Amino acid sequence: MKIGIMGGTFDPIHFGHLATAEAVRENFSLDEILFIPAARPPHKSENIVTDENQRLEMTTLATRSNKFFSVSDIELRRKGLSYTFDTMNELHKIFGNATELFFIMGADSLADLSKWHEARKLVDKCHFIATTRQGVDVDFSEVKKFFGDAATKHIHRIVTPALEISSTDIRQKIRRGLSIKYLVPDVVEEYITAHGLYREN
Repeated sequence: MKIGIMGGTFDPIHFGHLATAEAVRENFSLDEILFIPAARPPHKSENIVTDENQRLEMTTLATRSNKFFSVSDIELRRKGLSYTFDTMNELHKIFGNATELFFIMGADSLADLSKWHEARKLVDKCHFIATTRQGVDVDFSEVKKFFGDAATKHIHRIVTPALEISSTDIRQKIRRGLSIKYLVPDVVEEYITAHGLYREN
C-alpha cells in the first residue's frame, strides 16, 4: 500500500487542498489519500479559528465524493502539539511498516523541514512530496546538504495545479460578506453558512 498524507488545519478545507491531493495521488500512483486535520500544529496553533470537530466535519464532507480520499481524526484524539513524527509512528502501527507513507507539503515548507521535530528520523521513516506551481523554483541544495542520501530517496517534488486559494482569504471574504463559491465545495459552503462560521461576532 502507498498512502498519501494530507495534513493541515483545514479551516476551511478548499479546492486547492483537493486538487493538490488528487494530482499527487495520480502522479505517484498512491492507493489512498488520508486527510488529517491538525489539532495543535506547533507552527500555527494560535491561528486556528474553528472548533476541531467542525473542521473534521467539513473535511469529511469535502472528500466524500472521491473514493480514494478518506479522513482520520488521529491528531485530534492525541493530546498536546501535533508533531508529524508522532503521527507517522502511529500510522505505521495502524497500517504496518510495509505500507509506504507519503507526506504532502507545500514547497515553501521544504526549506524548514530540517527544523521539524526529529527531522532526520522522519525523512528516513516516510516520503515527502513538496508541491509547487509552474515557474516557481525551489532551492533543494540546502535540503540535500542536511538530509544527505535520504533527501534523494525520500523527498520528491511535483508541479501541481495553480489554484491560488487560501483558507485565510476565504475567512476574510466571509467576514466581508463576499462570495466563496468555486473556492470550496458546495457542501462546505452550505456547512459554513448553516453554522455561521467565520462571521464577525
